[in-house]
Amino acid sequence: MTLIKNLESQSIITFTLLVLLMCLTRGSHFLSPFALPDASFAVFLIGGMLLKKPKGFISLFTFSVVIDLVTLSMSSNNQIPINIGYFGLLPSYGVMWLFGSRIANTKSFLKFAAFGIISTLITFVISTQTYNLLSGTFPDITIKESIQTGWEYLPQSFVFTMSYLVAYWGIQSLFRRQFVSQKATAL
Repeated sequence: MTLIKNLESQSIITFTLLVLLMCLTRGSHFLSPFALPDASFAVFLIGGMLLKKPKGFISLFTFSVVIDLVTLSMSSNNQIPINIGYFGLLPSYGVMWLFGSRIANTKSFLKFAAFGIISTLITFVISTQTYNLLSGTFPDITIKESIQTGWEYLPQSFVFTMSYLVAYWGIQSLFRRQFVSQKATAL
């Protein structure tokens, strides 16, 4: 029973930290005066690794929408970014979550990095193309033009996502090493 409560409290802490990271980095956010790059793709990969269950994904996705709605309600420019193209985020985040769940127990940085790179590229294509083609922002855009437009933003999005993922790997490696050395000292 204690193990179950411990796992539940770890999941709650993990979920809270992921939501906080999203709040701090999501577009025109409301929790900080400076703009940090969006960490949403990384958050969903890490969520897939740590939370694993579908209810974690649903909750995290719901919070991402709530963050956007709250930010929108506080915004002075009455543009509505939530449209049919916005729903491309659901499969995008789902890809990140799925890849994260597949590497949940890996101790290999190379495997982690490879899955991070592949999932980030797939996710970027899905989210960019659904936005460009379905949002109505570019009413006469062709698929070719949409792809060309999307590639302009790939380097920046890729670097930011991978930076968050590498930072996560480093932090969790330090914690793991610290926990193992404390446990060994105690014995």
